[in-house]
Amino acid sequence: MPSESPTGKVPTRSKRTDALRNQQTVLTAAAEVFVTSGVDAPIREIAARAGVGMATIYRHFPTRADLVTAVYRHQIEACVEAGPKLLAGSESPFDALRQWIDLFVDFLATKHGLADALQSDSDRFATLHTYLVDRLEPVSAQLLDAAVEVGEIRPGIQPYELMRGIGNLCIGRDDDPRYDPRRLIELLLQGLRQPRPATLTT
Repeated sequence: MPSESPTGKVPTRSKRTDALRNQQTVLTAAAEVFVTSGVDAPIREIAARAGVGMATIYRHFPTRADLVTAVYRHQIEACVEAGPKLLAGSESPFDALRQWIDLFVDFLATKHGLADALQSDSDRFATLHTYLVDRLEPVSAQLLDAAVEVGEIRPGIQPYELMRGIGNLCIGRDDDPRYDPRRLIELLLQGLRQPRPATLTT
């Protein structure tokens, strides 16, 4: 429990820490709600998931566009942080790449409806797209390079092309329950694998 100052007030640093913790909790809850209910989900649903009052959400994010933008950036940064961790902790670079792409697909689910939510603010949408590419392309490149270096995938795959291809495969899945983009993404990943040299038989 934070100690009180001589005036009986909680130190400002503790208040900032609590505010930051509340903000991160809201962003995590909002991302989860957006996946199941879309970016137009009621604020009260997000507040209930986060365990905070609606006033807390509006204090941090005065408009829905502010909240959607913050969730988008929050998810991007989670993908950025995950790349090196997966590379360090996975059995192989290809396994790390596969797990990272799975996270990227989860992120794209959160992204669903973003354009509609920000349709009145095209500049903000364009800025976010640039932010996504600038932050995630180097991580994708790092994972691809590591897999190429150990001979697990063929060289020459461009990070942006991979990300764009995965994004395109995810389009339309919410409109067709028979379509599972992860199955096609797995086929895409298998297509990246470096062919094993044929063994000669005598």
